[in-house]
Amino acid sequence: MYPADITARFIAETRKTLETMRGKIVHCLNQLLDEDINSRAFEGANSIANLVIHLCGNVSQWIITPVGGDIIPRNRPGEFATDLWAWRDELIAKLNATMARADQVIAAVTPETIIAPRKVQGYDETVMGAIFHATTHFEGHTHQIVYITRARLGNRYVFKWEPRTPEQMSAQKAN
Repeated sequence: MYPADITARFIAETRKTLETMRGKIVHCLNQLLDEDINSRAFEGANSIANLVIHLCGNVSQWIITPVGGDIIPRNRPGEFATDLWAWRDELIAKLNATMARADQVIAAVTPETIIAPRKVQGYDETVMGAIFHATTHFEGHTHQIVYITRARLGNRYVFKWEPRTPEQMSAQKAN
């Protein structure tokens, strides 16, 4: 396998993962009321609104700015503000816009640029390292959002995917 093939596969997998996670977040947001999105399980806990704003800030800082060259100011402490309140539609719009730009940036990465050095949050990274970090971070918080949504909705939660084929059913039983 050649560097171009490895780069293309890394980029394709990253784009697929980020799009899948974005879809899961939007799926959750669409099931919740604004009050649910902004509620906290306990004092000091993050709301779903905090997490979505945080993910947009993180992707901007780790992908869009260092890889794409866009200058996007970030107020990381503000992402976790206890008085932060955001409406579902505004969160979806912000998430979709951020992820669309990140997807464009990632799609433009080449075998020549994938190992280029970048400085992110004071860390020495490569383009690939920055993208990988942001992707795993995004996936982790996505699962928090799914869990919070399920906890808020209980039996009213609608799954985005359920096993349907015999292969999927047997794999489900094995887990």
